[in-house]
Amino acid sequence: MTLSRAQVVGLLEANGLRPSRALGQNFVVDPNTVRRIARLAGVGPGDRVVEVGAGLGSLTLALAETGAEVTAIEVDRHLLGLLTELVAPAGVRVIGGDATELDWAGLLGDGPWHLVANLPYNVATPLVCDLLDGVPAIADLLVMVQREVGERLAASPGSGAYGAVSVKVRYWATASVVGKVPATVFVPRPNVESVLVRIVRHPGGPAPSPSVVDAPRLFEVVRAGFAHRRKMLRGALAGVVDPAAYAAAEVPETARAEELDVDAWGRLASFVP
Repeated sequence: MTLSRAQVVGLLEANGLRPSRALGQNFVVDPNTVRRIARLAGVGPGDRVVEVGAGLGSLTLALAETGAEVTAIEVDRHLLGLLTELVAPAGVRVIGGDATELDWAGLLGDGPWHLVANLPYNVATPLVCDLLDGVPAIADLLVMVQREVGERLAASPGSGAYGAVSVKVRYWATASVVGKVPATVFVPRPNVESVLVRIVRHPGGPAPSPSVVDAPRLFEVVRAGFAHRRKMLRGALAGVVDPAAYAAAEVPETARAEELDVDAWGRLASFVP
């Protein structure tokens, strides 16, 4: 059983609650939508799922319906009691805390885990990047985010949305937009479009290989390149990359940052001391 619009509105009113604008809360109130998200997550019996931003538990219950073992994280202390009351009977473990500050290794232990989340705009990008960087137990993510954020996460080289975040995601994983979510299924109704992005870690580890270039050095170069994305690389990376490195890395110095895939960035960064 999941929660309908009438049930969510009724629960909020009965408990003197309202969605927090500061936390970017927009609750999904359509059973078909949350079941579609659970289906796209591809989870079922034997899988372990961690949900970030559980809210009142509509998506949580849909995930539990699949037979997966679900851990729900919610930062809003005002919702925790009601959330626990609603989802604990379905076998869900509820954790109160800020996903950007959690001890993820202590919480999850060994992998693999699947992460599903309805993420507000202000935390979506840094949280996804931090999880990819530091929580290898999470094998894949299905995140609902603002459309522009989703397009950046999944962007390919040469597209207008491609940037440093896109390179970060592609270093660790593959990503694609797998669905749209209309504003009409939320309470309150947001003023932005939302999409679902599926992110799956590379099974063999990051690319390029860490033996070629370490991640901090790679992303230092990437950030520098995209800081001046209108410039050619020879200008954008002046003082960062030696001019002789371009030929050695087989990267045209006249290219712009958005033209380089993660492998090209890795080759270029490998010549940076």
